[in-house]
Amino acid sequence: MACVALVGRPNVGKSSLFNRIVGRRVSIVEPTPGVTRDPLEATAEWAGHTFTLLDTGGLVAPAGDPFAPLIARAAAARLAEADVAVMVVDGQVGLLPADDEIARLLRRWGGRVVLAVNKCESYRAVPYEFYALGLGEPMACSAIHGDGMGDLLDAVVDAIAAARGAPAAPPPAAEEPGVAEELTEEVADTPFAIPSGPVRVALVGRPNAGKSSLVNRLIGREHLIVSDLPGTTRDAVDVPWQHGEHRFVLVDTPGMRRPARVTAELEKSSVGRALRAIARADVAVLVLDAEAGVTEQDQRIAGYAFERGRAAVIVLNKWDLMWADAEAAKRREAEVRGALPFLAYAPVLLTSARTGRGVDRIPALVAEVAAAHRQRLGTPEVNRVLREATSLHAPPSHEGKAMRLYYATQVATAPPTLLCFVNDAVGVRPDYAHYLENRLRAAFPLAGTPLRLHFRTRRREVRGIRRAPGGPRLRA
Repeated sequence: MACVALVGRPNVGKSSLFNRIVGRRVSIVEPTPGVTRDPLEATAEWAGHTFTLLDTGGLVAPAGDPFAPLIARAAAARLAEADVAVMVVDGQVGLLPADDEIARLLRRWGGRVVLAVNKCESYRAVPYEFYALGLGEPMACSAIHGDGMGDLLDAVVDAIAAARGAPAAPPPAAEEPGVAEELTEEVADTPFAIPSGPVRVALVGRPNAGKSSLVNRLIGREHLIVSDLPGTTRDAVDVPWQHGEHRFVLVDTPGMRRPARVTAELEKSSVGRALRAIARADVAVLVLDAEAGVTEQDQRIAGYAFERGRAAVIVLNKWDLMWADAEAAKRREAEVRGALPFLAYAPVLLTSARTGRGVDRIPALVAEVAAAHRQRLGTPEVNRVLREATSLHAPPSHEGKAMRLYYATQVATAPPTLLCFVNDAVGVRPDYAHYLENRLRAAFPLAGTPLRLHFRTRRREVRGIRRAPGGPRLRA
């Protein structure tokens, strides 16, 4: 798939243009320069042509920004991977020396460039000064109002075709009716949808826990900006990655501090993106600082993942700083499980993103818990396990009436959810429901995933009643 990179100096509207083209709010938009740090990518479509769009930080970062060299280096690295660059300039401010510098970098790069003059809301005429950049005809547009976007995207598609030395490919043809009908019938025969596609893995935790370092270590290159300063990551960054036969989308999320400490609007927006990343993920990897252990904020983050029904893996990062032995590792793992009892099903890993220790175990473990999260349990096997559980430990009575479990069936995946029919759902005690869950976990591979048990009172069968065809109910 072709790759298009949005480049330019800070605060010219690259993120607004990125959101406009992909059709949703992916990138944070703020009037403050230098908000975008890690390059973001998303799939965009125009007139039947699909391409990958990159939103980069400024190639020339603002003076005094401690992240300036890192942002510029990351933007240059992603530009090298692109087929086409869209240089974004500010039509209201006009041409600045930083624009000239970026234009020189692009001419040295040698690829196809489209010049987009953003913020042309009140007029369509392009200021003649932008022709001096020597990057072809400037395209007037407005990311806020959408003016000129059609002409700009037409130019982008033409540039992609020219960069690849072939005319623009026609839109993909529709599938044959026979294939579509077969797919429809197959879906219709499925009682409930089973998620497919790559596994979305959200790395979540407090600031400076090492989430970006873990992603870089996993994919084997410096893709994300890493700094000792907390709060480096601001966006939820998707990183597609394939490991062996498994396909993942690693989502590096901003660190989440305690709500009382989050005051700036920019940080509130970052935290909101992190929470949405958890809600959209299949697996939440809770990254903890091995030295600090589990804090109250870590418990909040883990609780949010549990409430959303996400599969979970707990990673104790920075273990190389502990200089600890196997006994210390066991004690720390016990402390983690004691502080997060509601994630008792989640495996715990000791890792070091700096040295790579334990990181190679993450892909297989995430794939395992993702498979458990999407698992479909056979109804006969489920009922056999529940019958054995009730025979070993009879359900406690409620108001003098013993609870009876008739049967259970799975009604959803991600997470696996069972509907259990009983004679009185009100009488099911939480401790007995937990006992049934443990018996099911012992019988099925459910490590790393929540298991939801819902109880419903079955309607009593009315005996001695028959219905005359077309008439009212009659007693036999």
